[in-house]
Amino acid sequence: MSIIIPANSAVGGGFEVANSCRFDSSYLTRTPSSASNRKTWTWSGWVKRSSLSTGNQILFEAKDSSGFVEKLQFNSSDQLEYDHDIAGTDYTVRSDMLFRDTSAWYHIVIAKDTTQSTETDRLLFYANGQGLSTTEFQLGYPPQNYDGLINSTNAHYVGSNSTSEYFVGYMSEVVFINAAQLAPTSFGEFDEDSGVWKPLESVADLTFSTNGFYQNYQDSSALGNDVSGNNNDFSTSGLAAIDQTTDTCTNNFCTWNFIADNQDVTFSEGNTKVAHGSSLTRRPVVSSFGVDKGKWYWEWEAEGSPSGGNLEIGIINYASPSTQGRYLGQALTTGSSFATYIGDGSIVVASSVIGSSFATYSGGNVIGVAVDVDNEKIYFYKDGSLVNSGGTDYSSMSAGSGFIFMSNADRSGSSTYTASVNFGQPNATLDNAGVADGNGFGSFEHTPPSGYLSLCTTNISETNS
Repeated sequence: MSIIIPANSAVGGGFEVANSCRFDSSYLTRTPSSASNRKTWTWSGWVKRSSLSTGNQILFEAKDSSGFVEKLQFNSSDQLEYDHDIAGTDYTVRSDMLFRDTSAWYHIVIAKDTTQSTETDRLLFYANGQGLSTTEFQLGYPPQNYDGLINSTNAHYVGSNSTSEYFVGYMSEVVFINAAQLAPTSFGEFDEDSGVWKPLESVADLTFSTNGFYQNYQDSSALGNDVSGNNNDFSTSGLAAIDQTTDTCTNNFCTWNFIADNQDVTFSEGNTKVAHGSSLTRRPVVSSFGVDKGKWYWEWEAEGSPSGGNLEIGIINYASPSTQGRYLGQALTTGSSFATYIGDGSIVVASSVIGSSFATYSGGNVIGVAVDVDNEKIYFYKDGSLVNSGGTDYSSMSAGSGFIFMSNADRSGSSTYTASVNFGQPNATLDNAGVADGNGFGSFEHTPPSGYLSLCTTNISETNS
């Protein structure tokens, strides 16, 4: 039976990873000028998935002119997989564990050494510092002393195979070591206090050899830069400066929740953008994080010209989205549990309309939401201007589990639209002015109110301490 392995919660302290790269129908590519060790190598990377069970999602691949490949990927069953397919000879090994947590980060290591006499030692899989059990498929483990395509003079890719099978999500600290089969302790360690697996700064001191590389994504104008000292730089395809993010394995940012009860929606751009269809009405999308204390700020913007009555953003009780068919504004059997600002100028808390003559909004307006959980007040902003002076009391909401989720929904189903969200991580649609919160985190279009923070694990840890 397959087991789902949870991703790591980000842990602060020690080495702080500054940046990641957001992949979505995009990739990095390089063709080595000379071949090197094709028997022995190690690939390591921190990944945060944004989509599941949608075909193969490639982490690293080499592909020749005939289309034959050697690749590392998440397969359509969400297993970590090594596949070497040349002219009908297919060596495939898969993890027994499944990778289905889209809210946090995994550290992945696949270490190959076909010189090993024991076949199961030729491919070693690790996640978050722990060795994974594997299952053979097709011909299973490659034969002893077998040469693969990785480290050949064929094209190599990070995030895709150049035509399909794109990785969807975030990567950081991507390292490729040639001529050595390394353990995960070369790249990370368990935190003494929390027990959480975290990255090592000393990765930069590893021996990379020919064709080895280290991508830290700290140059937004050249996301494929190799900082190992080898200058094995990768060129970009479909990536832009906005795809450099500060969502990392040491400071994880909130996104929309891919695995919640979402229907008739399509996520993109690292789950910061969602397209709402019209076949199902009143279906919310919810955030990947919940909070039960503190002050929090986020921004949202719809595209096009959807009618105001179809737009709704705010907060919803933790338990509400799990109920089939529920929507923002519908009373639950456990009580009413929402507070929302509607595009027609209404603000609704629980089942009560607090007012209907607030500023209307539509596509192109940036809506800010500031939530004071401690005092049970919510503030809405339109293009930087406060809409509801003094805030709106939401204490009449059902307390439920006590956690608050941020949400938006198409209330009527009569209008399809696409909207972007920024919990501190903007995308190409929701432009930003680079405005951080009071702790220096996040990048917003408008200045967050004093004391209100972006939704990231560093801020949450500070608030809870």
